[in-house]
Amino acid sequence: MSLIFIADDDADVRDLVEYKLVQNGHDVLTAGNGLDALRLIARALPELLLLDVMMPGISGFDVLEQLRAGEYTRALPIIMLTAKAQEADTERGFTLGANDYVLKPFSPRELMSRVSAQLVPAG
Repeated sequence: MSLIFIADDDADVRDLVEYKLVQNGHDVLTAGNGLDALRLIARALPELLLLDVMMPGISGFDVLEQLRAGEYTRALPIIMLTAKAQEADTERGFTLGANDYVLKPFSPRELMSRVSAQLVPAG
């Protein structure tokens, strides 16, 4: 179906989300930090990125900002998947260009619905 990247420093979250995505027919690549996520995206552009905010090295907000500034990545659908639940964090995510913002803990079923909504072709 679709190539989806997960960038999250929590291996349990990565494993759960990867399992659910694969179960739904998607190909998945994962990264444990923001720099690795940027390296993966430089090699292969996914159809969707699930991005944590609090990661070692550079934050998910920084990754989001860099991707939105890039010619080939500015339209990449990005769902923030984070425990950063303050209104200011959510607002920052959307201001920087996130397509959706999902709070941890999350419902895997709801997350899959949000993934599907981002993968629907525009038009």
